[in-house]
Amino acid sequence: MRTRFVLALLTVAMATSAAAQSSLQAQADAAYAKLQAVMRAVKQAAAPARRTVFSQTEMNAYLRYRANTWLPTGLTEPSVQFIGGNRITTVVTADLDGVRKKSAGGWFDPTAYLSGRLPVHVTGTLATSAGKGRFLLETATVDGIPVPRVFVAELLAYYTRSADNPSGVRLEEPFELPSEIERIDVSTGQAVVIQ
Repeated sequence: MRTRFVLALLTVAMATSAAAQSSLQAQADAAYAKLQAVMRAVKQAAAPARRTVFSQTEMNAYLRYRANTWLPTGLTEPSVQFIGGNRITTVVTADLDGVRKKSAGGWFDPTAYLSGRLPVHVTGTLATSAGKGRFLLETATVDGIPVPRVFVAELLAYYTRSADNPSGVRLEEPFELPSEIERIDVSTGQAVVIQ
């Protein structure tokens, strides 16, 4: 009797897990379709602003199932939380050994003191208007330990370097929003892209 009960519980748990995974995959696909539509959109003269809503759940499903196609090597397990008031929290697991090898080292280099694959947790405000954006850092931790702004700046620069931009993206530097996006409004649990 006990064995049948345990088998029944395992069957229900596996079915529930498969359904949840299927639902998350569907949300990832929906977020991907919305992102593609945003990137292809062309503003028509005198047309009302186009609003595309991304839920936090959709974006996290997208990051879970689709981020591996564009996320830099060394970054895994990304997630986002839309706090509200244009505030965002992101978490990503970063391979800090790669960053440490590329840094200058020395006593005053914060990347010299951390190694391995650790969670990096960043909270800040996404300020956007008139087709421009800027991320304003509030707090950052690595594996729960507060880290200085310079550490986050070094990580961002390292993971965004490219042939076109060898020094990478600079923390808190203004940037152009793509695809005629006017602004992005972040409220609790969702982000709205306005074009």
